[in-house]
Amino acid sequence: MNLIKGITAVFKKDLQTELRSRFAINTVLAFVGAALLLILFSLNVDQLPPTPQSGIIWIIILFAALLSLSRSFIAETEKKTFNLLRLHSNAPDVFGGKLLYNFIFILCVNITTFVLYIFFLGLPVAAPFILFLTLILGTAGLSGITTMLAAIVSQADRKGAIFSVLSIPLLFPLILILVEATKTALFEGAIPAFWDNFWALVGFAGTTTTAGFLLFDYIWED
Repeated sequence: MNLIKGITAVFKKDLQTELRSRFAINTVLAFVGAALLLILFSLNVDQLPPTPQSGIIWIIILFAALLSLSRSFIAETEKKTFNLLRLHSNAPDVFGGKLLYNFIFILCVNITTFVLYIFFLGLPVAAPFILFLTLILGTAGLSGITTMLAAIVSQADRKGAIFSVLSIPLLFPLILILVEATKTALFEGAIPAFWDNFWALVGFAGTTTTAGFLLFDYIWED
């Protein structure tokens, strides 16, 4: 119960901070809108094969996540509030709260982006249930990696550049799996073929989340 209360307190703090500044919300909405308009007016996406159509959406989401989620811990060090968290919270509470906030934030971004992408491009949805699972597990993987890396690079100089350099290679295999799963959900609807990607996504999300909790203990002690 204490862990849940601690995680909830950190989550509420981050949510209130974002609602006051709206930095991440405005940045991500502007980026997603501009990217979708660019794709809509400059590419004949409807004439592309299913794999590129499924990949474009995750590329947009990837860079939207890199724009916003890096600040989950970096903002604490820039505002000199990291030590204040140490005084009032313990490591699992802080990492869990940040992870929960990032998961919910990027899930909202993913749903919004997919709805707009499917609507404007008139894409089919062959298997809505597969698409739902792909969004949930993809969000878990993205938030797990970005929260962990944000915690690591928050203690370094040139934080934003380091975050992007480290994130892209680690997220590359996740994006490949998500592209295949999304192609199945939108175009193929072959549920039996999806389960290999499903377990790969579960393993990726579980591994990165567990690694984040373990590594954050060392960062917390420094």
